[in-house]
Amino acid sequence: MKLSLKDYFASASGTGVLSTADAGGRVDSAIYSRPHVNDDGSLFFLMRDRLTYHNLQLNPHAAYLFIENSGGYRGVRLFLKKTGEDSDPDLIAGMTRRHLTAKEDTAKGPKFLVRFAVEKILPLIGSGNAPVHR
Repeated sequence: MKLSLKDYFASASGTGVLSTADAGGRVDSAIYSRPHVNDDGSLFFLMRDRLTYHNLQLNPHAAYLFIENSGGYRGVRLFLKKTGEDSDPDLIAGMTRRHLTAKEDTAKGPKFLVRFAVEKILPLIGSGNAPVHR
């Protein structure tokens, strides 16, 4: 039985890598926590004003690789397209998982809530069926 993305990320632990590219195709990858999953299957990532965020201003496509901590090679690859973003501090505060003091958080710079549509889901290895669905 396949899990929904929401159920999968609510229960899975592991390491995530978000890859983006700028307008010229230069690729960057960064460690990112599990995404927030909306009821409609869209994903949200909280981002600071850094390279990944800047790349998404120029090229809306991204890939998220999630490697489970379960041993072996289990996880998913998600092919994403940015569909919007929000900078509402109350909304962002409600979705923040890491707890920093207000001073520490401010020192790290502004945060944005970036929304993605999931265009394709593949397993971590191969091109078969992924353990999740939208």
